Amino acid sequence: MTMSGSTVDTHLPTRLLHTEHATLLPLLRKSPERRFTLRTACPGWTVRDVLAHCAGALTRIVEDRYEEGFTPRANAADVAHRREWPLSRVLDELERGFLEAGPAIAKAGGELDVIALGEWVHAGDVRDAFGVPGAYGGESVWDALAILAEASRTRGTPRVYAELPQRNGPLVLGRVVEDRPPGRLRCGPEVLIRLYSGRPVVGTRYALSGAEESELVIYR
Repeated sequence: MTMSGSTVDTHLPTRLLHTEHATLLPLLRKSPERRFTLRTACPGWTVRDVLAHCAGALTRIVEDRYEEGFTPRANAADVAHRREWPLSRVLDELERGFLEAGPAIAKAGGELDVIALGEWVHAGDVRDAFGVPGAYGGESVWDALAILAEASRTRGTPRVYAELPQRNGPLVLGRVVEDRPPGRLRCGPEVLIRLYSGRPVVGTRYALSGAEESELVIYR
């Protein structure tokens, strides 16, 4: 499924990746190696595994060799390929991807925007594993939500109107489903990211009606 005909600003994916270059990379560079063995919200993956996946996906985009797509099998192969690398090499590759993948994503006309969003969410997975508050938030969350709204439409989640603080009017997510009224969601932006990316929402507060949590997830 692609995001062909996307109305998303083509600069948003690059901004998301550059944000993580500026914020996540310094955190990783100064962290002791033992922190990279911490488990993340991604089943079976440590922090190092998540970073290897991110680096591999971005490299395939930069080098224009993603014909296989970003399937679970391809992602697992990216992680396995980097398992014996020194951590510094993984971080160097990730840095290159953060800096160079944006133009290639923009050139794809929306098809790869959801991958940039996934990279940003995975950065949140790392922050979450490290215990950083607001792991899936920050100023760039609004850019992420703009991509998410488009991705929810192309990936066929049901129509939901999300009421968010600091935003005039609801964020419209998903597609209209015949004979089904739109759902309603009231939450903060970070919780919305967690819901639509399938991340844990334990300890959060939100109100959802007219849809089920499982219907909202865009990454399957």
